[in-house]
Amino acid sequence: MQNSEAIALSAAVLAVAGELTRRIHEGVVARGFEGVRPAHGFAFVRLAPDGATVTDLAAHLGVTKQAASQLVEELVRRGYVERRPHPGDARARLVVLTELGWACTRAAEEAAVDAVQPWVELLGESEVRVLCDRLVRIAPYGPIRPTW
Repeated sequence: MQNSEAIALSAAVLAVAGELTRRIHEGVVARGFEGVRPAHGFAFVRLAPDGATVTDLAAHLGVTKQAASQLVEELVRRGYVERRPHPGDARARLVVLTELGWACTRAAEEAAVDAVQPWVELLGESEVRVLCDRLVRIAPYGPIRPTW
C-alpha cells in the first residue's frame, strides 16, 4: 500500500468513526437523554454489565485516574451510575450503571441501528456483516477511547 492510499484509508476510517459517534450521540439525545456526551457512552461500554473500578475505567478510556474520577462524579450527579462496595476488595468501590444508565445504553443501541442503516441500504446487509467481521479482525477488543 502506498503512502497516499494509507492516508486515504486512515482518513476514511476516522471520518466514518466520527460520523458514527455523532449520529449515535444525536440519537441518544433525541431519545431524551440530555447532558450526555460520547465519552459517557464509551464509559458505559466498560461499566456494563458488571461495573468497574475507577482504575479499570481509566485504563479502558486511556485517561488518568483523576480524569476517570471526574467523569464518574459527573455521571453520579446525573444519575447514570452509582458507587457500590466492591465485592472482592474492601478498599475499592465498584461503579455500576443505574436504571437510567441502562436506559441510556439501550437508547445508544437503538441509535446505532439507525446510524448503520444507511450502510445497509448502500452496501447490503451481507457486505455490512463482512465489513464488521473484517474490522473486528483488525481491532478485536478495543478499547474505544473518547475524543475529549
